[in-house]
Amino acid sequence: MTASTKKFIAVAGNVGVGKSSLTRLLAEHFGWQPFYEAVDDNPYLADFYRDMHAWAFHSQIFFLARRLHHHKQLLLHPSSVVQDRSVYEDAEIFARNLYRQGSIDERDYATYHDLYQTMIELVPPPDVVLYLRASVETLIHRIRMRGREYEQDIDIDYLRQLNELYEEWIQAFTLSPVLIVPADELDFVSHDTHFRLIAQKVEQKLSGKDEVTFGTDELDKVNGRTHD
Repeated sequence: MTASTKKFIAVAGNVGVGKSSLTRLLAEHFGWQPFYEAVDDNPYLADFYRDMHAWAFHSQIFFLARRLHHHKQLLLHPSSVVQDRSVYEDAEIFARNLYRQGSIDERDYATYHDLYQTMIELVPPPDVVLYLRASVETLIHRIRMRGREYEQDIDIDYLRQLNELYEEWIQAFTLSPVLIVPADELDFVSHDTHFRLIAQKVEQKLSGKDEVTFGTDELDKVNGRTHD
């Protein structure tokens, strides 16, 4: 990519889909600055896991504040940036899921969502959102492959609920152009040809092309599939 104009890319998707890996690969390929998600410093997490209903609101407010700080840092960075998980996912996926399952009550959720709506009006959106779409089966496989102990017993129904919320969110999202990556078909960590196809589509999207998709023929080619 030769354009000197700063670009801001956000990589979105469910747990285990490969956001951090794709963020790293894109940063290395294009010479961008990666910004990774950090969750370990949330002072409410231990309380949240002990009593979700009592501490879910506090935990999500912390994540929202931290995400805003993170967003400001990447906007001030002089070169192009790629972000692992967007600010929108905290509210539209994870906070909404906690609300739906009753861990955040209606009053607290209304307060949280009002704050979120005000916040996103104040910060510029990404130039492109890459949404990694994957089935629950693919997510489980990749979670097992990366071997993080605390993720190995993750609830399949929880992943399914998040997938449903991701689909609702991305279908209604209009703040940025969206490139949907079929992550069931593209193992960009294990196969360089898969990653190069994604990088090519990112360049096309950044150049202003409206309809950028992953065609069946392209997916067949990179996966070595032939048709008689």
